[in-house]
Amino acid sequence: MRVVLDTNVLLVYVSSRSKHHWLYQALLQQEFQLYITHDILNEYEEKIGEHWHHEVAKSLVRTLLELPNVHQTEIYFHLRLIEKDPDDNKFVNCAFANNCHYLVSNDTDFNVLKSIDFPKIEVMRLEEFKVIFENRK
Repeated sequence: MRVVLDTNVLLVYVSSRSKHHWLYQALLQQEFQLYITHDILNEYEEKIGEHWHHEVAKSLVRTLLELPNVHQTEIYFHLRLIEKDPDDNKFVNCAFANNCHYLVSNDTDFNVLKSIDFPKIEVMRLEEFKVIFENRK
């Protein structure tokens, strides 16, 4: 299963006390393939540093880069499908470039993707993804 995770999802799964920590554990256990870009990785580090601590952010980035199921890719195009928050397009571009099954985000700005026929990018909230993830086993 190929997945792109929006930063808001990453923020809620880091803490071992979070009800969403299952996703981080699944990533560590290589139960899905995570796709990122340099820009996504930078945003992860910036936002984790703001919400937790810069050392936590560095540790998380280091972990991601060492996991064999985390794939860093280069993007050579810009789809510009999200107009409300253009910065979110980096996640869309990554999902499209890597033919990902899902883009997981709790950000409603991504809902515009549900009305676009091409490219078809399956976007869902974290709770929806959990149901699909658990049912695939």
